[in-house]
Amino acid sequence: MSLSPLAMITLDSVTHLTPAHRGAVVYAASHGGTYAAAYAAAKGIAAIILNDAGIGRERAGIAGLDLLGDLRVPGAAIAHTSARIGDGRDGVARGILSTVNASASALGLTVGMSCREALERLAGAALNPAPAPPLGDEARHEIDSDVRPGAKVIVMDSASLVTPSDAGAVVVTASHGGLLGGKPETAIKIPVFSAVYNDAAIGVDGAGIGRLPALDARGIAGACVSAFSARIGDGLSTYHDGFISALNETATRHGGRIGQSAAEFCDAMLVASL
Repeated sequence: MSLSPLAMITLDSVTHLTPAHRGAVVYAASHGGTYAAAYAAAKGIAAIILNDAGIGRERAGIAGLDLLGDLRVPGAAIAHTSARIGDGRDGVARGILSTVNASASALGLTVGMSCREALERLAGAALNPAPAPPLGDEARHEIDSDVRPGAKVIVMDSASLVTPSDAGAVVVTASHGGLLGGKPETAIKIPVFSAVYNDAAIGVDGAGIGRLPALDARGIAGACVSAFSARIGDGLSTYHDGFISALNETATRHGGRIGQSAAEFCDAMLVASL
């Protein structure tokens, strides 16, 4: 059993977790979907607080709390209207819990509690590292284009999965559209032609779509789908179910528009990239 108090870690993204964080109590400013929760559990965290990303379609923004609950891992989410998604420091400073799972509730966490108090309570508990979560489905997919023979749309559950081979591609990610720590360079790692994200219900300070101006500055077409149209953290849902709620000027010049389906947006980007 871990010794108390446990280390408290603040991160802009759950994907910044490393094996060194095993057994820690974490606030990560990622969405609370199943991809993020499974990633955190795989790193052996003891407990985690995430951002509810507006909750969205089929409660996808907090679905990871159920997964953590099945593993007996305390999990909670702050309201997207209380602190900026993608900004760990802001989450600890301003975040207010909107959702807690049964394991977190048993330790005294409640809706309306501050993120800081919740972290302190978790750090004072005797908790073990999370067990390994069940293996998920493939997180990257390639979808053949109907408008450009031979071309493909690259679909992924997380923007962290983009690779150098995606340079110049039309990419759909199921990540939130917020910058990590407010840093423009985190909008995307690779110079793709276009990128789609989830707007995480936009939230406080417009954080859920913060990547779009940063992509514009790099000449990359950027758009977000509504959190209520597609499941955050699910790339295939983003592509098949999503509808565009926000886009940047570069995307507009290439034929993007509010209200398009994500698939229609990608078709327009494939044509523009010829």
